Amino acid sequence: MSKIVIKAENISKQYRLGLVGTGTVRDDIKRWWYNIRGKEDPFLKIGESNDRSVKGESDYVWSLRDINFEINQGDSVGIIGRNGAGKSTLLKILSQVTQPTTGKIYTKGRIASLLEVGTGFHPEMTGRENIYLNGAILGMRKHEITRKLDEIIAFSGVERYIDTPVKRYSSGMYVRLAFAVAAHLESEILIVDEVLAVGDAEFQKKCLGKMNDVSKGEGRTVLFVSHNMAAVKSLCNKGIVLDKGNIKLIGNAENAVSQYLGGDGVSSNKRIFDSVYSNSIFKLNEINLCSLDKSDNNALNENLPIVLTTEIKFLVPDAHRYHITYHLYNEMGEPLFSFYHTEIDGKLKQGSNTVKCIFPANFFQSGNFYLSLFIVEDKKKSIFSEKDVLAFTVTDGGRELGVYMGREPGYVKPKFKWELE
Repeated sequence: MSKIVIKAENISKQYRLGLVGTGTVRDDIKRWWYNIRGKEDPFLKIGESNDRSVKGESDYVWSLRDINFEINQGDSVGIIGRNGAGKSTLLKILSQVTQPTTGKIYTKGRIASLLEVGTGFHPEMTGRENIYLNGAILGMRKHEITRKLDEIIAFSGVERYIDTPVKRYSSGMYVRLAFAVAAHLESEILIVDEVLAVGDAEFQKKCLGKMNDVSKGEGRTVLFVSHNMAAVKSLCNKGIVLDKGNIKLIGNAENAVSQYLGGDGVSSNKRIFDSVYSNSIFKLNEINLCSLDKSDNNALNENLPIVLTTEIKFLVPDAHRYHITYHLYNEMGEPLFSFYHTEIDGKLKQGSNTVKCIFPANFFQSGNFYLSLFIVEDKKKSIFSEKDVLAFTVTDGGRELGVYMGREPGYVKPKFKWELE
């Protein structure tokens, strides 16, 4: 029978915008008065979900709301969701960096956390001293840390600077040493936020390999927040999808990634934007995708040309200085390519603009894709960006009987010019 090492019961976290602490003395007295009479905190009844795409009316925001789950020993759990979903807040509560507003967390065993670059490091101390400091915080004895010391230093790759104060380290060196310490010291639970983005590709691969060893080989529990769906699928056996502070799905990693990327049919080919997506320069109205001569409610067919339409209004007379760039990602979160509207002759103008990009028939393989949007000034400065601005699904087209019915490898299938002499 599997042993439960982390249990969350009705975890919620409320913040008051713009303030440190609970707010005014009046609010604190009100909380105290309700508390001594055994009544519920009155401020728990107010507040809004943490939806960054709309302007809120309340000063109180729920970063997490009614979170319940159990994690067994040896599980490797990917926590995924869009920015603002509550992932980092949840890890901070699990790591006991912050306390939940309501609910309880039960943990069994020592927890090593890597929440941001240099977590738990003292800048004036050397790398070597910080290794011992981190081990001591975890409750390890000096001889236990010494036994692991050479292994930690070798893995981090900062041996030359190990006796230099860490305040002189680059961000890459910081994260290398911090990860090496967290992964090698003997904790039962390893919690890793997406700090690996700081390291280079080779080190990221090394970290993922180590986390795989930790969970599958050593039987330790790993909680991993990442936007890299390929990493979540390869490393994790379970997934938790968060959306605006609520749990949307708990299941195996494959299902969690599909849910996040819209593979369960919740993705839409059209998105209409509100006032959050406007400023003194432009107002983004709508982005939609549709198969040529079809409505945007129809599934996108790989056998038909696909039209990407961007409706944007520019409020400035020099709108020609700006251009629209998109990045296309596959269902694993891997970038495929970027493309931008300056490849056409026309320039953006003050007022309403309808910008269309037409992908040729049979360009996409069937599967899930998502777009990131950038508005760029003078071809060098991004003034606006939105990751995962639109998720969409391309479906298999009809094929004649007798031909290959499977899916070709890859994500795009461009048609090239061939010659036979």
